[in-house]
Amino acid sequence: MPRENRKRGKKHKKQVEEVANDAQDIAQGLEETKEAGPSWIVPAREDPGADPNAPFGYVDAEVKAYFRTVDVQIREWQETRPEVEEDADVDPNEDRRLFFVAALTEMAEKEKQLATDPDCSTILERMIHSMDDFVRRVFMDKLTGSFEQLSRHRFASHVCQTLLTVAADTVSRESRGIFPPLPDSGTQEGELRTLTQLTLDACDELLPNLSSLVMDSFASHVLRALLLLLAPDVLASATHSNSSGGSSSFALRSKKSAAYKARQGSMKSVFVESNAEGHQTMRNTPKEFRQMALHFVSALREQLGENEVRALAANQVASPVLQMILELEAAYGKADTPGSITDHVLVGLITLVHEDPDAAAPESDYLMTLLRDPTASHLLETLVSRAPTRAFDSLWKTYFVGKLSRLAAHPVANFVVAKAFERSNAEQVEAAVQELQSAAGKIVKNGRTGVLRALVDRSATLPDPAQGVMELVAAAFDLHSDEDKKLLVPCILRLKPLAEYQRAVEAAGQVTEEQPAHESRHKQQKSDDSLEPKTQGAVLLQSILKLPSPYVGEVLNSLQAVGVDELIQMAHHVTSSRVLDAVLESPAVPHKDKRKFVMTFIGHYHTLVDDRIGSRVGERCWAFADPYLKEKIARSVIPYEHALAGSAFGKFFMRPLALHILQRDPEQWKSMQSNVRPPAPHTRPGAQTPSAASKPAIGDAPEPKLDKSQQRRGKGQPQDEIDALFDATLGKKIKKAELASAAQVPERVSTEEKAKRHSGEGREKSEKGKGKSKKRKERDEGEGTVEDRDLKDVLGAIRAAPKEDKGPKKKRRAH
Repeated sequence: MPRENRKRGKKHKKQVEEVANDAQDIAQGLEETKEAGPSWIVPAREDPGADPNAPFGYVDAEVKAYFRTVDVQIREWQETRPEVEEDADVDPNEDRRLFFVAALTEMAEKEKQLATDPDCSTILERMIHSMDDFVRRVFMDKLTGSFEQLSRHRFASHVCQTLLTVAADTVSRESRGIFPPLPDSGTQEGELRTLTQLTLDACDELLPNLSSLVMDSFASHVLRALLLLLAPDVLASATHSNSSGGSSSFALRSKKSAAYKARQGSMKSVFVESNAEGHQTMRNTPKEFRQMALHFVSALREQLGENEVRALAANQVASPVLQMILELEAAYGKADTPGSITDHVLVGLITLVHEDPDAAAPESDYLMTLLRDPTASHLLETLVSRAPTRAFDSLWKTYFVGKLSRLAAHPVANFVVAKAFERSNAEQVEAAVQELQSAAGKIVKNGRTGVLRALVDRSATLPDPAQGVMELVAAAFDLHSDEDKKLLVPCILRLKPLAEYQRAVEAAGQVTEEQPAHESRHKQQKSDDSLEPKTQGAVLLQSILKLPSPYVGEVLNSLQAVGVDELIQMAHHVTSSRVLDAVLESPAVPHKDKRKFVMTFIGHYHTLVDDRIGSRVGERCWAFADPYLKEKIARSVIPYEHALAGSAFGKFFMRPLALHILQRDPEQWKSMQSNVRPPAPHTRPGAQTPSAASKPAIGDAPEPKLDKSQQRRGKGQPQDEIDALFDATLGKKIKKAELASAAQVPERVSTEEKAKRHSGEGREKSEKGKGKSKKRKERDEGEGTVEDRDLKDVLGAIRAAPKEDKGPKKKRRAH
C-alpha cells in the first residue's frame, strides 16, 4: 500500500472469541493437511475395486499403446480386401493369423480390464469379429462370473453385446456337432465349456436380477442381444414385421451407440473366408435356448407385479425389452392365460375374457394413454398384433370402434390403428371404412396415409371390402367422377386433393414461364417442391396395384391418361419410378395391360433411358417384352443409336439390343432374342441385364476372354497385327465345350486377307510350275499353314530387333 494511503492510529486487537475461532480453524486445516498431504500429491485409493469406472483395475499405458497399434492394423485390414494369391500352397491368412495370435497372447488375463477401458473396449469389439470358435469360447469363459457387472458397465456392455451377436454362428455350428480342434498346450487349465453352455451360464447369472437389469440403460441392450440369441426364430421375424424403413421396433443398439459404431468403420473378420458359412440366414438353435427364453418370461412375471409391468411400458430403456418378452410369451403360447405379462399390460383384459366372454371390457385410461404416447405406442403395436383373438376383438370394440376418425389422424395413434387393420376381419374393415368416410380428407391433409395403406393391404387378402376401400381412397383425394379419377396417380403421388393439385399445377406453369429457358429441367423440379412426389404416396399406389383386377384398373387408366411426358418424368424420379416398377412386377396387373404399358414408351425410349433412374425402368420394360415387342423397341431407337451409345446411362440399355445384328440379319436377331433367358427381377440402376449381348450369336464365334493387354487397350479398339496373327494361328482361348459349335461356324475373313492369300498361292504356283512339293502339300492341308510361315517371319524379325532400344530415352535426356 502506498505511504500516503496509510492511516495513523493504533490497530484494533481481535477479541478473545475471534482469536479462539481462528485457532480452531487453523488446527482443523493442519489436520486436513496431514491427512491429504501437499496439494500436488494425489492420495492412493484404499480400495481400487470400488471405482465404478474401472471395477477390475486400469490398463497400463504400455498395454494401451500396444493395442492402439493393433487397432490401426486391424482397421486397415478390414477396410481393404486382401489379394488372394493363385498358389494354393500359400496361406493368405498366415501373416494376419500370427499378428492376431500375438495380440490375443497380450490380451490374456487382461480381458476384463480391457473391456472396461473406454479406448480398448472398441478394440476388443473389432477383434471379436475375427475370433474363431475356440477363441470366442475362451473369451466368454474369462467374462463368466462377472457378466452382470460387465453388462451394467458403460463400455463393457458394448463388448458383451458384440460377443453375443457374433456368437450366433458358433452356437449354430455347435448344435450341428461342429467343434473346433483344441490346441496342443502343455498346461491343462481344466475343461473348456462350449459356447452354448457358457451362454446358459451367463443367463443363470443374470436371471436373479432381471427386473433391475431391464431398467438399466446399459444392461438392457445386453438383454436384447441375449434374447435375440436365445430365440432368433421368433424375434428375428418380429423385428422384420415390425420394422418400417429398415429400422426395427426394438433396436439392439441405441441411436447414439449406432452412430458411434458407424464412425468406427467396417467391423468384420480380417481373414479370408473360403466358404460362406458366416453368411447363412437360417441358424440352428439348441433346445436348451428355448427353455431358457421361457425362464426369462417366467422370471419377469414373478419378480414384477401388475403396476410395475405397466410402468415399464412408457420407459424408453425398458419398453423394447418388454416388447421382446411379449413376443416370446405369445410365440410360446403363454399369453392367453390369466396373470400373464400380456394380461398385466392389458389391464386384466384376458382374465375378463376367460371369466365372461360376452362381457364388455371397461375403458382404461392407461391403455388410452399408451395409444398417444410416442414410446409406449410401440408396445401397444406389439400387443395389438400378438394378442389372442378374443382379446383383440374385445380390444377393438372398446378402444377403436367409434374413435377411428380421431385416432387415424393422430400423429402417434395412427400407427397403432394401422397395425390393428392388419389382423381385422371383413366385418371390422367394412365398419372402419364407413366410419372413416368423414375423416378421409383430414387423414390425407395430415399425411397419415399409413392407415389407408394398411386398409388397402388388408383388403387385398379379403374378397369383399376392396370396393369400399377404393371408394374411401378416392373420397380422401376428392375424386368422385370418372373424369376426376384420371388424375388418381398424380394426386396420390403428391398427397394432394384434386383442387389443391390443380392449383399447384397452375402455379408451377406460371413459374416455368417466368424462369429463363436455359435452366435445366432438374433445377426447375428442385425449385418446385409442391409437385415433388412423396414416398407415402408412392407406397400407397404400390399397394393399390396389388388389388384384384377391377380395382387395379383405376390406377392403370390414370397412368394412360397422364400422357407419355408425365410418365417419363415419373420414371426419372427416384420415388415415383417405383410405381412404374410395380406395374410390371405386380401379379394382379393383367398381361395385356403390362404390354400396353411397355408400348406406351415406343418412340420415346431414347428419352426414357437417358437418365440414371429411367435407364433402370427401360431395362425392366425390355426384360418383360417378348421378341416381337423387343423388335419394335429396338427399331424405335435405331435413329438415336450413336447418341445413346455415348450416353453415360443409355449405353447400358443399348448393349442387350445388339442393333448391329438387327440391321444386318433380322432373322438371326429374332432367334437370338427368343433364346435369351429372363434376367433377375431386381437389378441395380445402370447395370447391364443378362441378355443376348452376353451370349454368342448364331453365326458368330464365341467371344474369347480378354487377356491383360487387351483389357488395357479396350474391347472396342482394333487389334494390332501381331495379336491378330497369334489369334488366327494358335487359336483363341475358348472353352472345350464350345469348340464343336465354333467349328461349325465358318471363319470370317476380310476381303483384303483373301486377296493376299489367293495372290500368294498364285505366285507360288507360277514359280514352282511342276507337281506338288512337300511345302505345297502342307499348305493345302490347312488354311493356317501360310499364316504359320508368316508367323515365323514375324518372330524372326522380333528376334533380330535390338533388345535394348534406348533411343527415345536419350532424346528426352537431350531435352
